[in-house]
Amino acid sequence: MNLRHITARDIPRLRQFWIEHWGGEEMVARGNIHRPEQLDGFVIENGNEWIGLLTFIIKEGELEITSLDSLREGRGIGTTLIHTVVEEARKRNCKRVFLITTNDNLHALGFYQRRGFELVAVHRGVVNESRRIKPSIPLIGMNNIPLRDEIELEMVLLK
Repeated sequence: MNLRHITARDIPRLRQFWIEHWGGEEMVARGNIHRPEQLDGFVIENGNEWIGLLTFIIKEGELEITSLDSLREGRGIGTTLIHTVVEEARKRNCKRVFLITTNDNLHALGFYQRRGFELVAVHRGVVNESRRIKPSIPLIGMNNIPLRDEIELEMVLLK
């Protein structure tokens, strides 16, 4: 397996990856639209196959994880990507790493908390706003849970 930074040459492949795994070429969180060409990230490859991907953006000294995918669960891919992005945040003098997930994503909520992230906010009803921007967001999410809220998790980085 090979871990590397995403490059400009990866943008078309990243777009296709998001279409296949996230239902479109854009991510929407808290009303912000994220597009592949705006983001930095890391990919883990097995040969030519992408088996792990994390994208992020840095604004005002904060690193926001915009997507995380591990296509082979239980092999440490997601954890490796988290450790890598936290180190990147430290190198860039970020004061925190944060992300937004949805109320239905129980697996992600557990995953991030086990890796040191803490729940800091529930943004009630904002998925309905995001659905206006990205109509492909379903009404019912994972675990048959109505998809309506965004949950913010963070890891504060000590200097």
